[in-house]
This record gives sequence, C-alpha cells and structure tokens, in this order.
Amino acid sequence: MPKKLTLNLDEELILFAHSYAQQNDISISRLFEDYLKRLRSIDQKQELNTKTAALYGIFQDSPIPDKKELM
Repeated sequence: MPKKLTLNLDEELILFAHSYAQQNDISISRLFEDYLKRLRSIDQKQELNTKTAALYGIFQDSPIPDKKELM
C-alpha cells in the first residue's frame, strides 16, 4: 500500500528530478522507488558474496575427495 513521503532536497536536485522524470515519462515517486529497489538488490548481492567469501578455503586442510576415491 503506497504511503506518502516528504523529502527535503537541494533545489538543484529537485529540478534535475523533475527534468529527468519528464524526459523518461515517469513520476518522481517511481524514479525514487526504482532507485531504492536497485539499492536493496545491490545490498542483497553483497550479503550473498559475504557468505560465499566465508566459505572460501573451507576445504583447504582436507580437500574434497575425488569421486573415484569414494568408490
């Protein structure tokens, strides 16, 4: 459910936002919403990379056995 949000921005940014939104035929609300969604997506990818990095070198002391060795 959409809610109203009031922002205080530099006048130059407001003018840019109006101009950009008009040129791209979108509302300023949509422009801001899309930007926040993109930021959230980037944060989620970084979190995944952190978890993946934690696994790096986990098999350094005892490497994963070859499939043939298990038979």
